[in-house]
Amino acid sequence: MEFIADLHLHSRFSIATSKDMDLPHLNHWAQLKGISVLAAGDGTHPKWFREMRELLARDESGLYVLKDRQDPNGKAAPDRCRQAVFFIPSAEVSTIYKKDGKVRKVHHLLLFPDLDSLERLSRVLDGVGNIRSDGRPILKLDSRDLLQRTLDISPDILFIPAHVWTPHFSVLGAGSGFDSLEECYGDLAGKIPALETGLSSDPPMNRRVSKLDSYLLVSNSDAHSPSKLGRNANRFDTERSYWGIRNAIQTGSGFLETLEMYPQEGKYHLDGHRTCRLRLTPRETIQYGSVCPVCKGRITVGVMHRVEDLADRPEGGRLPGTPSYRYIVPLQEIVAETLRVGVSSRKVNRRYREYLEALGPEFRILLDCPREELEHSGSELLAEAVTRVREGDISVTPGFDGQYGRIRIFEQADRV
Repeated sequence: MEFIADLHLHSRFSIATSKDMDLPHLNHWAQLKGISVLAAGDGTHPKWFREMRELLARDESGLYVLKDRQDPNGKAAPDRCRQAVFFIPSAEVSTIYKKDGKVRKVHHLLLFPDLDSLERLSRVLDGVGNIRSDGRPILKLDSRDLLQRTLDISPDILFIPAHVWTPHFSVLGAGSGFDSLEECYGDLAGKIPALETGLSSDPPMNRRVSKLDSYLLVSNSDAHSPSKLGRNANRFDTERSYWGIRNAIQTGSGFLETLEMYPQEGKYHLDGHRTCRLRLTPRETIQYGSVCPVCKGRITVGVMHRVEDLADRPEGGRLPGTPSYRYIVPLQEIVAETLRVGVSSRKVNRRYREYLEALGPEFRILLDCPREELEHSGSELLAEAVTRVREGDISVTPGFDGQYGRIRIFEQADRV
């Protein structure tokens, strides 16, 4: 069975997240997007865990569904978008500790076969640090120790280093990471089946580092608001169950592809200093000695630079036998550009809904809908925009130092 899964997101209990990050809203937006399986993030937070216990029921597949599928605010998904949405208990855990004379800050994505195993690990982590102040707990714990404690609870839990290149909070990040997974997880590195690319990198960038060849690459939204679901996602062809997904991630069999936002759009793709509005290539950062030439502050080294540091392969190669990938731009961003208004405007929201009612869920529109149907039931401009995104015929202003990049599909000359 083919389906799309987004396996990393947050709840309203995490810092800087939307108040709408609750289970009914997530269920609703997953339907709009065409996502069948969704992580139920922030599972270690006691209040969120209580909501999962109250609102979710275990399906015969072993995944979880909403007991009451009432849509939030009484607004149902369009008929063509209605489908069951299945949840996997999940959590992101931040470990901050000192190792080899350097402060390390590493984030980890955990996927659980059931709520009981999640509850058992939460009890263990509650004895380590505060799991109540933030949906993503921050623990003074070595990453290897976290992995060991997770395996002690259940070897069936999937343990995946999160957004592995992000400068400040990742296993390979320039700011606080390591040069290899073995340095971080020691003798347990072989227990990790996959790595999460994050928003600022894509599979080709990761595959330049031969040390990562044994790991499957997954891509997820890390969403902090419901509309951001699926900006990165995964497509499977396997049994739609925890065990089907787990086996696909561990073996690669049944894992079809990742759906990627253009990594240049990620907010840490290039180097730079946002305060001084300075965007730099790795070569320019080296030229300036990693010091901002404007204010003499420290330049934030981005993902591209960090990949260059560790790469032992040239650009443009592909590791044989690895899953494919496709680039996407969220439909609301495409609609905003066709209308020449802000992505959060009412006009965009209204047109977005109209397209879903006419054509089906967002991923069908972005990936599978024939151009003729896009023209007939959408518009010629929508069809042209979606076609350009599919073909990579766009321009991107890269992101840097916490500032997202910007996609541009149409140039001024195209509109004349």
